[in-house]
Amino acid sequence: MSPPLRETGTLRIPEAEFQAMLARAAEEGARRALADVGLEGETAALDIRDLRSLLDCIRFVRRTAVQTTVHLITTGLILALLAGTVIKLRLFGGGP
Repeated sequence: MSPPLRETGTLRIPEAEFQAMLARAAEEGARRALADVGLEGETAALDIRDLRSLLDCIRFVRRTAVQTTVHLITTGLILALLAGTVIKLRLFGGGP
């Protein structure tokens, strides 16, 4: 690491050293952020994959629940229409 140069109140660092400092700072910041949320160590990648899998399952369950609700409502409406038609036409049982 070369000593920084001072020019008129500003500090000058070579581009390569500045990029290296940024990379180290970003890496350390990412490690701290992951540690803050409990995703540190060797099992962090497995934990993140498990969380993504869990989110996929939740989305699938939500989509299936909506589809099931739509099917139940549709079936109920069709049965109500059939029952109304049967009653209106008096197909079953002798009416007056």
